[in-house]
Amino acid sequence: MKFVIDMNLSPLWVKVFEDEGWEASHWSNIGAISATDVEILRWVRENEHIVFTHDLDFGAILTATQAKSPSVVQVRTQDVTPEALKDLLVTAVKQHEAILKTGALIIVDEHKLRARILPISR
Repeated sequence: MKFVIDMNLSPLWVKVFEDEGWEASHWSNIGAISATDVEILRWVRENEHIVFTHDLDFGAILTATQAKSPSVVQVRTQDVTPEALKDLLVTAVKQHEAILKTGALIIVDEHKLRARILPISR
């Protein structure tokens, strides 16, 4: 799997993904730091990556557009550092690997994990 780490998360996440054998790049190494979420989603879809973000807008865009891709992994916690979330995130991605490859929104927080297959019904 190939991931793009959104601008609102630390580039330190790249190593976490790479340590698991997944490809990862921080958006700052790919595109303009001022890129909109729609532009990021377009690039991710065209390049067959998965977005890793702390931004709620990605889920809203997927829902509003009824998009079938790309997959998004969204963390909804206060502490979004790799030290705090690494184990939780890795478990979530491994648990939902199959649907991430076909199109899903995975929402991770300290208390629960939610997975929605794309497209998301309103």
